[in-house]
Amino acid sequence: MGKLFKYNILYRSTIIVWMAVKFIIKIYYFNFKNKVWDKKTVKRWDNMLYRMAKEYREKAERLGGVLIKVGQFLSTRTDFMPEVFIRELDELVDHVPPMPFETALASIEKEWGTAIGTHLQIMENTAFASASIGDVYRGKLRDGESVAIKVRRHRIEEVFHKDFIALRIVFWILKVITAFGKKADLNSLYKELVLVMNRELDYEQELEFGEYFRERYQDNANIHIPAYHHDLCTERVIVMEWVEGVKITDILFMEQHNIDIEKVTKNLFDHYIDQFLNPGKFHADPHAGNILIQKDGTISIIDFGMVGEIKKEDTEQFKLLVQGFIIDNYDIVISALDKMNFILPQADKKKLKRVIKETVDMYSDGSMKNLDAKVMDRLGEDIGVILKEQPIQLPADYAYLIRAVSIVIGILFAIYPEMDVKRWALPQIKSWFGRKSIVESVTKQYAKNLTEPILSYPRALLSFLESGEKNRNWDKEKHYIHMKHQFYLLLEVISFMMVVTGIAVSIWGFSAQLHAMAIIGLVLIGVFLFLLNLFFMNHYRLIRSRR
Repeated sequence: MGKLFKYNILYRSTIIVWMAVKFIIKIYYFNFKNKVWDKKTVKRWDNMLYRMAKEYREKAERLGGVLIKVGQFLSTRTDFMPEVFIRELDELVDHVPPMPFETALASIEKEWGTAIGTHLQIMENTAFASASIGDVYRGKLRDGESVAIKVRRHRIEEVFHKDFIALRIVFWILKVITAFGKKADLNSLYKELVLVMNRELDYEQELEFGEYFRERYQDNANIHIPAYHHDLCTERVIVMEWVEGVKITDILFMEQHNIDIEKVTKNLFDHYIDQFLNPGKFHADPHAGNILIQKDGTISIIDFGMVGEIKKEDTEQFKLLVQGFIIDNYDIVISALDKMNFILPQADKKKLKRVIKETVDMYSDGSMKNLDAKVMDRLGEDIGVILKEQPIQLPADYAYLIRAVSIVIGILFAIYPEMDVKRWALPQIKSWFGRKSIVESVTKQYAKNLTEPILSYPRALLSFLESGEKNRNWDKEKHYIHMKHQFYLLLEVISFMMVVTGIAVSIWGFSAQLHAMAIIGLVLIGVFLFLLNLFFMNHYRLIRSRR
């Protein structure tokens, strides 16, 4: 069934929209049913979210297209996605079978406007790697050079643009019937999603990114960026030099070739901290498969389909942000976050400043050892209320930045668990601030533990932000009433949609003289009109009771 309707917009949209609606119903029903939250309730909540995330991942890997990319995008959104959901989506990879070799061959020849033999001696007929957007083949040019040939999947642009329609429907439903939709800027979020995914579809854009990094690090002998064959690169095909190497996490390979693992780790650390601290583009997908180690210890970075950007003005604001933490001035912190577009216009900045200050005070030593249960409950409740009432949303580039930082840190510790982050980072951070920075005046006082508080405060804050949803104190009456209001609204929207569906079925049945279908449509109209009236009256009584 899936293969038969793979390119059918109605089939794909039905799966995507229904899955979203089903998840919303489950969430509202759970909150409607559980008036008091204890440890058992939280555990059931996490288990439900895990099952939902697992279902999403399985459907995404089966259907492909936008679902995979949306899942990967959502896994970066620690600002509003639950932690348990993020952990499952982190496992979402492009598990899709390669397209038929004949299809790939036809696409390449169409892009080149000539037979493949004009440029290649040979091209292996089995894909070396396969993903939701494209497949990678190994080939050999006429001059004998081995190359990697990346070709976009057949009709993938058509699939993405059909899925964008389903996404727009999902975002409309979220905006109309959920509290999250009223808090978040869903229009901006949708535009970010479409922009990011359209950028990944354009191989000419990926070529431009690859050349950017190749030029930026051309003088770094420890880092190798593959060369591209511009004359063979198009919007749908990329041809680059073939890199012989293995995943950067292959410790056995490095030991067999007498590679200094500490030196490799330090080189990789320096490479990425330069991207993460300084203005310019950064590699937003630095997983182990995109970072290769060669026999001589050179690190090769491949695949620049996902790239973010740190603007110069944002770098200056981030310096002010860190300085605000150091000198305990939270007006500077809020101002910097606002100018970096982390805070939506309707946010209550005074409340947000108070919560950030409390969070930093609790984490002043970079750990949780001074937190007792009462403090955690109070702070968790406060953070939960802020997340519920105050719109906070990371720009897409910074969501990708946080994800990239966490992936790189994981890789670094996997390669060399003994690495000294403070010793390696301190010179970079001092250089990043510059001599004229305000931090120069407080460096002597905080030099001993400069790195730890600077890095631990934002991490602690983000940890609270991403897990705050679980700590909401749902037993308060105002939250329960709000959930009932949203639940009734959801039922009313669904009933109205079913009435419209019934009308359409009836009209189609009568026009096609299919009387059975016409009767089914009339039954749908009658049943859901009754339910719509029932839900509306209950909703009306709820609203009246709150006046």
